[in-house]
Amino acid sequence: MSGRTLTRADLCEAVYRNIGLSRSDSAMLVEAVLEELAWALEEEGTVKISSFGTFTMRMKGERTGRNPRTGEEVAIPPRRVVAFRASQVLKQRVNAGGAAAE
Repeated sequence: MSGRTLTRADLCEAVYRNIGLSRSDSAMLVEAVLEELAWALEEEGTVKISSFGTFTMRMKGERTGRNPRTGEEVAIPPRRVVAFRASQVLKQRVNAGGAAAE
């Protein structure tokens, strides 16, 4: 594994190269898609992207944590978190080493 992280700038550059929009239009498109995903998660709680996966919101209950420096116990309040479940198509593609799944 290379350990490289895909960034917004990388996504914008990919849209620019593959679709042919200007760099600024590519950036606006990527931002619009990400904003729509975030809004849908906030409002609907689930975003399904065919052949990619499903993002869902779930509640984590209150729990007790520990400060690693002092060892003091701290109450961690309940919160909403985003979970992702990859589709079978994505899992097969990743396990095939990046080759397109058939």
